[in-house]
Amino acid sequence: MTVTYVIDGAEVTGLDRFWQVIGAAVNGPGGYFGRNLDSLADCLRGGYGTPDDGDFAVEWRAHEASRQALGHEETARVVRRRLERAHPDNGPALRAQLAEAEAGRGPTVFEELTQLFEEEAPGVLRLR
Repeated sequence: MTVTYVIDGAEVTGLDRFWQVIGAAVNGPGGYFGRNLDSLADCLRGGYGTPDDGDFAVEWRAHEASRQALGHEETARVVRRRLERAHPDNGPALRAQLAEAEAGRGPTVFEELTQLFEEEAPGVLRLR
Protein backbone atom coordinates (compact mmCIF):
# COMPACT_ATOMS: atom_id res chain seq x y z
CA MET A 1 0.00 0.00 0.00
CA THR A 2 1.39 3.37 -1.03
CA VAL A 3 2.08 5.80 1.81
CA THR A 4 1.34 9.39 0.75
CA TYR A 5 3.04 12.38 2.35
CA VAL A 6 1.34 15.74 1.80
CA ILE A 7 3.10 19.07 1.36
CA ASP A 8 0.91 22.15 1.66
CA GLY A 9 2.35 24.45 -0.97
CA ALA A 10 0.84 27.50 0.73
CA GLU A 11 3.23 26.87 3.64
CA VAL A 12 6.31 26.88 1.38
CA THR A 13 7.38 30.53 1.51
CA GLY A 14 11.03 29.90 0.63
CA LEU A 15 13.59 27.13 0.42
CA ASP A 16 14.30 27.09 4.16
CA ARG A 17 10.60 26.66 4.82
CA PHE A 18 10.40 23.88 2.20
CA TRP A 19 12.89 21.81 4.22
CA GLN A 20 10.73 22.25 7.33
CA VAL A 21 7.49 21.42 5.53
CA ILE A 22 8.74 18.26 3.82
CA GLY A 23 10.50 17.13 7.00
CA ALA A 24 7.27 17.46 8.97
CA ALA A 25 5.22 15.79 6.23
CA VAL A 26 7.44 12.70 6.20
CA ASN A 27 8.71 12.47 9.77
CA GLY A 28 6.38 14.60 11.89
CA PRO A 29 6.87 18.04 13.45
CA GLY A 30 10.55 19.00 13.49
CA GLY A 31 11.30 15.98 11.27
CA TYR A 32 14.14 15.73 8.78
CA PHE A 33 13.94 14.90 5.09
CA GLY A 34 16.90 16.84 3.73
CA ARG A 35 18.34 20.32 4.17
CA ASN A 36 19.95 20.66 0.73
CA LEU A 37 19.67 19.01 -2.68
CA ASP A 38 22.23 16.30 -1.91
CA SER A 39 20.57 15.28 1.34
CA LEU A 40 17.11 15.34 -0.27
CA ALA A 41 18.45 12.99 -2.96
CA ASP A 42 19.67 10.64 -0.22
CA CYS A 43 16.29 10.76 1.52
CA LEU A 44 14.42 10.07 -1.71
CA ARG A 45 16.44 6.90 -2.18
CA GLY A 46 14.88 5.57 1.04
CA GLY A 47 15.56 4.90 4.68
CA TYR A 48 14.81 8.34 6.11
CA GLY A 49 11.24 7.84 7.23
CA THR A 50 9.79 6.42 4.03
CA PRO A 51 8.67 2.77 3.81
CA ASP A 52 11.44 0.21 3.39
CA ASP A 53 9.82 -1.10 0.21
CA GLY A 54 9.95 2.39 -1.36
CA ASP A 55 6.21 2.48 -1.95
CA PHE A 56 5.49 6.13 -1.20
CA ALA A 57 4.30 9.29 -2.87
CA VAL A 58 4.71 12.98 -2.11
CA GLU A 59 1.61 14.98 -2.94
CA TRP A 60 2.51 18.65 -3.29
CA ARG A 61 -0.80 20.48 -2.95
CA ALA A 62 -1.14 24.12 -3.99
CA HIS A 63 2.18 23.68 -5.77
CA GLU A 64 1.60 26.84 -7.82
CA ALA A 65 1.97 28.89 -4.61
CA SER A 66 5.29 27.11 -4.02
CA ARG A 67 6.33 27.68 -7.63
CA GLN A 68 5.91 31.42 -7.02
CA ALA A 69 7.70 31.38 -3.65
CA LEU A 70 10.57 29.31 -5.08
CA GLY A 71 10.88 31.38 -8.25
CA HIS A 72 13.70 33.52 -9.57
CA GLU A 73 13.83 35.88 -6.58
CA GLU A 74 14.29 32.99 -4.14
CA THR A 75 16.70 31.32 -6.56
CA ALA A 76 18.87 34.46 -6.57
CA ARG A 77 18.84 34.52 -2.75
CA VAL A 78 19.87 30.85 -2.60
CA VAL A 79 22.65 31.32 -5.17
CA ARG A 80 24.00 34.34 -3.24
CA ARG A 81 24.18 32.14 -0.14
CA ARG A 82 25.94 29.38 -2.11
CA LEU A 83 28.43 31.95 -3.43
CA GLU A 84 29.40 32.93 0.12
CA ARG A 85 30.51 29.36 0.87
CA ALA A 86 31.66 28.23 -2.55
CA HIS A 87 35.15 27.24 -3.56
CA PRO A 88 36.69 30.04 -5.66
CA ASP A 89 36.74 27.75 -8.71
CA ASN A 90 32.94 27.59 -8.59
CA GLY A 91 32.53 31.37 -8.38
CA PRO A 92 32.23 32.12 -12.11
CA ALA A 93 29.49 29.54 -12.69
CA LEU A 94 27.57 30.66 -9.61
CA ARG A 95 27.87 34.34 -10.58
CA ALA A 96 26.50 33.49 -14.03
CA GLN A 97 23.64 31.56 -12.43
CA LEU A 98 22.97 34.52 -10.14
CA ALA A 99 22.86 36.95 -13.07
CA GLU A 100 20.36 34.70 -14.86
CA ALA A 101 18.13 34.42 -11.78
CA GLU A 102 18.25 38.16 -11.17
CA ALA A 103 17.19 38.69 -14.79
CA GLY A 104 14.27 36.29 -14.29
CA ARG A 105 15.77 33.57 -16.45
CA GLY A 106 17.11 30.09 -15.95
CA PRO A 107 15.95 27.26 -13.73
CA THR A 108 14.34 28.14 -10.42
CA VAL A 109 14.67 26.44 -7.05
CA PHE A 110 11.21 24.95 -7.62
CA GLU A 111 12.38 23.43 -10.90
CA GLU A 112 15.57 22.10 -9.27
CA LEU A 113 13.51 20.38 -6.58
CA THR A 114 10.96 18.84 -8.95
CA GLN A 115 13.72 17.67 -11.29
CA LEU A 116 15.55 16.04 -8.38
CA PHE A 117 12.38 14.17 -7.40
CA GLU A 118 12.09 12.80 -10.95
CA GLU A 119 15.76 11.83 -11.13
CA GLU A 120 15.95 10.11 -7.74
CA ALA A 121 12.42 8.78 -7.28
CA PRO A 122 10.57 8.80 -10.61
CA GLY A 123 6.81 9.04 -10.24
CA VAL A 124 6.88 9.76 -6.49
CA LEU A 125 6.06 13.47 -6.78
CA ARG A 126 2.46 14.40 -7.53
CA LEU A 127 1.81 18.07 -8.16
CA ARG A 128 -1.75 19.07 -7.27
